[in-house]
Amino acid sequence: MPTQFVRQVNKMTPIKSLKATLSTLAVTAMVANAAVVTAQTSPAQSEAAPAQTAANPLGIPDDVTIIGRSDPNLRKATAKVNGQVITGTDVDQRVALIANQAGRQISPEEMQRLRDQVLRNLIDETLQIQAAEFQEMAVEQAEIDQTYARVAAENLGGDIKAMDEYLRSIGSSPQSLKRQIHGELAWQNLLARNVRPFVNVATDEVNEMIERLEAARGTEEYRIGEIYMNATSENAAQVEQTMRQIMEQLREGGNFVAYARQYSQASTAVVGGDLGFVRAAQLPAELATTAQNMQPGQLVGPIAIPGGYSILYMIDRRQVLGNDPRDAVLSLKQISLDFGPGATQESAAAKLEQFTNGVKAMRGCGDADEASAALGATVVTNNQIQVRSLPEELQPLLLELNIGQSTPPFGSLNEGVRVLMLCGRDDPDEVGGPDPDAVMAQLENSRVDKRAQRYLRDLRNDAFVEYN
Repeated sequence: MPTQFVRQVNKMTPIKSLKATLSTLAVTAMVANAAVVTAQTSPAQSEAAPAQTAANPLGIPDDVTIIGRSDPNLRKATAKVNGQVITGTDVDQRVALIANQAGRQISPEEMQRLRDQVLRNLIDETLQIQAAEFQEMAVEQAEIDQTYARVAAENLGGDIKAMDEYLRSIGSSPQSLKRQIHGELAWQNLLARNVRPFVNVATDEVNEMIERLEAARGTEEYRIGEIYMNATSENAAQVEQTMRQIMEQLREGGNFVAYARQYSQASTAVVGGDLGFVRAAQLPAELATTAQNMQPGQLVGPIAIPGGYSILYMIDRRQVLGNDPRDAVLSLKQISLDFGPGATQESAAAKLEQFTNGVKAMRGCGDADEASAALGATVVTNNQIQVRSLPEELQPLLLELNIGQSTPPFGSLNEGVRVLMLCGRDDPDEVGGPDPDAVMAQLENSRVDKRAQRYLRDLRNDAFVEYN
């Protein structure tokens, strides 16, 4: 599956992971033919009733007796949301889309958790679509098809049939992805009408934020991805174990963005757990200490923090309002040599030596195409490449190059080897003060996100959901 398509699918996954909620159960008609419940509660019983406290907000007694236990082995992933059915096929096809991104075999236990989360996502998605239709903001099919075609264009050269066939080949379907698109567009429309117009940021707030940024100039800030799960004293061990399992799956190659969308209970789940650039002072103390010692690409966790556990992924780090050489934009020639099928270590070593000497003898970028052809190598020109977008290992090498120089060869026996030749470099402009418009947009988006959570919670509270 093309990497770009994985990213696009991740963008289209619309729903935040859900926080666990409690509901009170009304038990009726339980005294028939039994004289064990009196019509009134005695004063002594009333006094013995547990009080509502911070530790026990619902006033539930410690010795709870569950009446009518459900069979834990009986799980059917279907539901009816305000009369609209979510079928097992809907769940299967969405799960297939996510499971394919994992790129590995998923254990039965993890698969069940994934199915449960997908069902919750589909319920939220259904509520969003229904709310948009109720407010006469229904998304037109033409808009859905247009977005679907754009996804195909960005990943499969615009071949919609190829996109359809690919989705079916992994056990999903075009309809499943289009439903994701439908839910995302409906939610955007709802937020544009019911949330964004009511979010205001005062000029004083922007100025205060700018002052804090100026005071922090030159200090480090971190772009962090986070997967967060709530935990209480009662379920902390279980939550920690779940987080450890997620860590193992991520270390085995799981897609962090996909896992954050499905499992994180933070508001950032909708953007794959991306917190953006934050300073240590903006993080809980436990996370700040960890982040300061992390390098880009590093994964750490689970970390116990007040209220739960977090897994951190360091995406990038930089100086606040400082010039970062990795923001330089490069023009490169990528010179590649394939060792050919069945190459041995000896033959590859001989070709590598010839290739290395040939690259050293090149007289800059103007000579690269002709000289590479003589070596049996191919050349691809890459313009407008930002240093920070390249693999971490290559960044310092490229920043040390002068025009016409090349990196050492890198690659493998199976993939062949390549070098990058520097043909141009545009260094970043001097950084001035913070952009007030950007600061205001950041504050507005943060408040929109919080209001959106409350809005979705209201939709859930008003919904009639039946599980089968």
